[in-house]
Amino acid sequence: MSLGAVFLSAYRGEESLSSTKYMKYKHALFLNPYFASSAHTVMKIFPPTGLEHVATSAKGYVEKVTLMDLRYEPELADATALVEFIQRQEVDIVCAGIGWDRQLTEICEMLNQMPPDMPVVVGGYTATEKVEELFESCPKIDIIVRGEGEETIREILAGAPLDTMLGISFRRNGTIVHNKYRPLPDVNTLPAPDRSLRRNSYRPVLCGVNMAHGSFDTVLSARGCPFHCKFCTFSLNPLGQKRNYAARAPAAVVDEIAGLDAEVILMSDENFTVYPQRAEEICDMIISRGIKKRFMAQVRIDVAKHPRLLEKMVKAGFKALLMGIESPHDWILKQLDKGFDSKTIREAFTVLRMYPILYQGYFIYGNIGEKEEEMLYIADFAKEIGVDVLACSKLRIERFSPLRELAEKTPGYHVTERGELYSDRYSHPALKKIGKRIKWSFYTPVRLLKILIKSFRIEFITLREVASLLAALPVMLFNAVLKAIRKNRFRRASRQSAVRSV
Repeated sequence: MSLGAVFLSAYRGEESLSSTKYMKYKHALFLNPYFASSAHTVMKIFPPTGLEHVATSAKGYVEKVTLMDLRYEPELADATALVEFIQRQEVDIVCAGIGWDRQLTEICEMLNQMPPDMPVVVGGYTATEKVEELFESCPKIDIIVRGEGEETIREILAGAPLDTMLGISFRRNGTIVHNKYRPLPDVNTLPAPDRSLRRNSYRPVLCGVNMAHGSFDTVLSARGCPFHCKFCTFSLNPLGQKRNYAARAPAAVVDEIAGLDAEVILMSDENFTVYPQRAEEICDMIISRGIKKRFMAQVRIDVAKHPRLLEKMVKAGFKALLMGIESPHDWILKQLDKGFDSKTIREAFTVLRMYPILYQGYFIYGNIGEKEEEMLYIADFAKEIGVDVLACSKLRIERFSPLRELAEKTPGYHVTERGELYSDRYSHPALKKIGKRIKWSFYTPVRLLKILIKSFRIEFITLREVASLLAALPVMLFNAVLKAIRKNRFRRASRQSAVRSV
C-alpha cells in the first residue's frame, strides 16, 4: 500500500490513525475549483478569501502550500490537466473550497477524477450546507469541514484522530459520521491571508476593461452581523448556528491594509460600521499613516446618523458604500425585518447625498406577496433617494432562512432545492423579465454618464481608467450587438423547433 493509500484508508476509518502518526503531508493544494464563466465575470475580481484564510492557517503544518484559483488558470480546469499538475508537483492532499452552489456538477466530476490514493477535503458555505448531497454525488470526498475551517485544517494536516475532531463529517465503513460543531474561534487569533500564496492578481474589470491599474483586494475586519434580517443567512453559518459579530483589533486591520499592493480595497465585512467609534479609529489610523488607497465598504443606512464618521471615511479614501436597502415598500421591509422603513431610508439619503461618495443600493424583488408594479417601482425609488448604482436580485430562501416557513405556508409559492423562490403567478422566466425591466429603467444613458462623471469627480476612477473605458466603447457596443443577434437567432430557432414538434 502506498503512502497516500495508507493516509486515505486511515481517514476513511479502514485503519487506526495511530499507525500513521509518524507521517506528515508534504504538499497541500488549496483549490478554488470554480472556472471562468461569462455569467459570473464580476465575481472573478473577488479573491477566494475564505480559502485563503484556511490555506494561510495550514502553513507550518505541511512543507509546501499551493493556492490555486482555476478562474485564472483555465488550462488546469480540465481534470486530466489538473491531475497531471498534482502528480508532477507531488501534491499529497487536495483541499477544495466550495462556497457557491453553481458549477457543482462540474466540480464533483473534477474531484472524482483525483488520483485514487489522494485524500480530498472540502469546505466552504455550500459544502457545509450540502454535506449529504456532496458525499452522495462525489464519492472521492473524504472529509467535509463544516463552518469556519482555520483550526480544523490544522488538525487534519497534523493527523489528529477523526473521532475527536470537531466540525467535520467523514466516511466510515460506508456510512457518514457527523461530529459535533466546532466552537467559533476568536477572530483575533486568526492570521490575515498570506497574499504571497497567490498565483495571480485580482483587478476590477468592467466590460472587459481594466478599471484599476493596480490590483483589487478584500479585507475582512470582522465576521458575523448583529442584525437579524430574515432574508439573510450570512450571519448564520450553514449549520444554522448564529455567527455572532466579532471584530478584529483596528491596529491589526490597518497593518493588513498597509501591507497590500492593491489600489482598490473592499472592506468585506457584512457591516463595516457596526461600531462607529471602531470604524473611526480605523479611518484615523489610515489617515495618520498616510495610506493612499481607494476603499469600498458594506454598511447599513444607519451610517447617516454619524456625520463625523462619514467625514473621516471621505478623508481616509472611502469612495463607495454598498448598502442593503432591499425594498421601497414598508410592508416588505417589515416582512424582511430590516429594522427601518421607507421614511428612514429617505431621511438617511438626505444626509448621505451631502458626501462625495458613490452609493450602491441592493434591492430584492420577487418577495412573498409582491406584485409586478411594486417590483418595478424599485428603479424609480432608487432614483428618487439618490442611489448611484443599482443592484437587484430575486429573493432566495436558503435552508436556514427564517422566511422558509412563511414561503412554504403561503399558497402558490414554491422553493427549489437551490433556494430559488417563485410562484404560480410569477415563474422564473417572468421574474427574470421583471428584473431586466428594473435594470433598464434605472440604467438610462444619462444615468450611466452621471455615474461616470461622479466616479471621476470623487476620484473613484482615474483619468487613465476613464480613457481606457472610452477607448473600449466601440468593442463593448459591438459585443452587445453581437450578443443580441445571437440571442435573437436562438429564440427564432427555438420557436421553429417548437412549431416543427407540433
